[in-house]
Amino acid sequence: MAKILVCDDDREIVDAIEIYLLQEGHEVLKAYDGMQALEVLRRQDVQLIVMDIMMPRLDGIRALMKLREESGIPVILLSAKSEEADKVLGLNVGADDYVTKPFSPLELMARVRSQLRRYTRLGAALQEAAGKILRTGGLEIDDDRKEVTVDGEPVRLTPLEYRILFFLTENAGRVFTTSQIYEAVWSEDALGAENTVAVHVRHIREKVEIDPKEPRYLKVVWGVGYKVEKL
Repeated sequence: MAKILVCDDDREIVDAIEIYLLQEGHEVLKAYDGMQALEVLRRQDVQLIVMDIMMPRLDGIRALMKLREESGIPVILLSAKSEEADKVLGLNVGADDYVTKPFSPLELMARVRSQLRRYTRLGAALQEAAGKILRTGGLEIDDDRKEVTVDGEPVRLTPLEYRILFFLTENAGRVFTTSQIYEAVWSEDALGAENTVAVHVRHIREKVEIDPKEPRYLKVVWGVGYKVEKL
């Protein structure tokens, strides 16, 4: 099945998650803080990470930020109910999902399966689309290199931001609802996805637009959704 890294400073939680993942046929790697997690990822080819937010040495948010500098591996964050702001921050810096403690093991396994399906489908789709160069005005996406430039200047996007921008640019001129964007990028049903998509779109606009309040490329169609302008 998949090789999954579980990272939490509570060893009992790590061991409990391991039991359920092993029952699903997965191989489990363990870490107990963000530094250990990054060390494991340097040595191992991992398909999914389940990681706590609050940990010693290097917390889950900062570990995720370092990971997203070079990898799009799906990450499910674990967080206590009191860490609502951290959950939002985690999504902003590239988390794919989160589960609130105390959590149901069955819910966590369902989210693991969902993220692995999305990752597998995305990998196949990106391999199929490799070599594409998309352009609209001064915006250029080199999908072979996974690079984005605006007027020749490089733009640094998270993996989710990249996938949203690629999807919209590939369909430049067409308007998509937040649900359509979520289902296309996350490959799952869009249940309450409006805020998640809106956060990522806002960050994309801040990076690719000279004036995000007067966007040239990524535009809001009020009451409908978003589009990338065909220039």
